[in-house]
Amino acid sequence: MNRLAESGGKVNCFHCKHYYVTWDPSFPRGCKSYGIKTSALPSAAVLSASGKSCMAFALKDRLTK
Repeated sequence: MNRLAESGGKVNCFHCKHYYVTWDPSFPRGCKSYGIKTSALPSAAVLSASGKSCMAFALKDRLTK
């Protein structure tokens, strides 16, 4: 079972392999898949913009073992 299912369907960006820290103080969080930088979690930005939860979520390799 993946972390997405365990969390009740909510996307946890910290467990996604596309999430990264941008080191930009204004936009510290980013998503490589969507190509965005944001001050909130990228999954929240995707939900806000599209009305749908993130479809690019992929569990980090180190969490699948």
